[in-house]
Formats: sequence, structure tokens, C-alpha cells
Amino acid sequence: MKLLQATGGHGAREEAEPKKLKLYSYWLSSCSCRVRIGLDLKGLEYEYVAVNFPEGEQQTPEFLKLNPMGYVPVLVDGDIVLADSFAILLYLDEKFPQHPLLPKDSVRRAINFQAANVISSSIQPRQLMLQHMREKLGPQEAIACAQDDIRTGFAALEKLLKDYAGRYATGNEVFLVDLFLAPQIHAAITRFKVEMDEFPLLSRLFEAYMELPAFQDNMPGKQPDTPAEHRV
Repeated sequence: MKLLQATGGHGAREEAEPKKLKLYSYWLSSCSCRVRIGLDLKGLEYEYVAVNFPEGEQQTPEFLKLNPMGYVPVLVDGDIVLADSFAILLYLDEKFPQHPLLPKDSVRRAINFQAANVISSSIQPRQLMLQHMREKLGPQEAIACAQDDIRTGFAALEKLLKDYAGRYATGNEVFLVDLFLAPQIHAAITRFKVEMDEFPLLSRLFEAYMELPAFQDNMPGKQPDTPAEHRV
């Protein structure tokens, strides 16, 4: 694992005090991307520790002490170690109140949780199994399965968010669900070649996200460990 330059974000603190937060990340991980955006929105500096998945660093004894599941992201805050993007973002939101990630309105908070869970529980799990599906089914069939799951989830999200969306998913401010949506839509377009014409709301939201530096700067193509051929 490599300690790389922090992607601390806009408005990040400039003091010389030691960085307290450390993020174990992988450039292509959409879960890590969510947390990177959240840290950036809150103006928090952190140390970026790259975990090289192709080389199997997520299965080393050193990393498995942090997260026995062998996944990223992992956030280290002093003696606190958290693994799971949902838990990390909720922890950050409670500890660092600047730029709240959840609306005050109870219904819109619930919609944020529901939509985020559609992504993390219904769409993403099959993507994590992509290599296994390639070996069992072949590359084209594996991609087709992932595309089907994405389309099903996106269709549900279009219906769920249509009565709540403003400029962003649940209004005119960026909240938790937006941090989940942006990386998933990016992956759908770039990795899985999903045509977005049938998802006009999600397409519009993604265009709005890509106008914000906190989203632009934390996409996979701009990370310290992004391979040269994938940099943008």
C-alpha cells in the first residue's frame, strides 16, 4: 500500500498540524469515490493510502487488520477505524457538521437513505462479483448481467426521485444520495457502457454533479493511483 498525496479538497485546512484522517482507497472503487466526495464537500484534509487491488493488497495481513472483508474504503481517524462507505459518511456527518449530508426534512432524509440503499444493496453487489462472473460466464455475459442490474436499479431510482429532485437528487442542495449516485452513474457510462437515454432524470443530475469541483476532482480518472492510461 502506498501513501500518496492527499486529495483534501476545496477549502481544506492549511495548518501544519498532523493530518488526523487517513483514507484507504482504490481509484476505481465507487465506494471510495463516495467518501472522497464527502471529505471534499466538508473541506477535510486526509492522507490518501492507495490499495492496489490488481496486486492483491486488499488481502494482505496488514490491510485485513483494518477491514477483514478486504474492501475499500477504510477511514482511520485516530484510534477509530471504519470500513463501509455508508458508515463512514454518517460518521463524518455527525463529527463534522459543515455541509450536512442529510436534509432536515424527515421524508427527504428517508428518501436519501432509500435511494442510497438501492445503489449499495441492489446495483453494486453484482459489480463486485464481475470477475467471478467473467470466469463462469465469459466477459460479454458478465457485462450484460451487470448492465441489467444497473438498468433495473436506475429505473427504480428514476421513479423514486422524480417527486423530490431539484437541481440535485432531493432538492437544490447536495446530500448523501448524490454522493452515491455520481460514482454509480459514472461507472455505468464508462465501465459498463449503459445507454442513459432512458434515464433522463439521472442524466440531468449527473450533468449537474459534473459542474461541481468536489465531484469532478474525485472521479476515478483524477486520483493519485489512477493508471496513466485512465487519467483525465
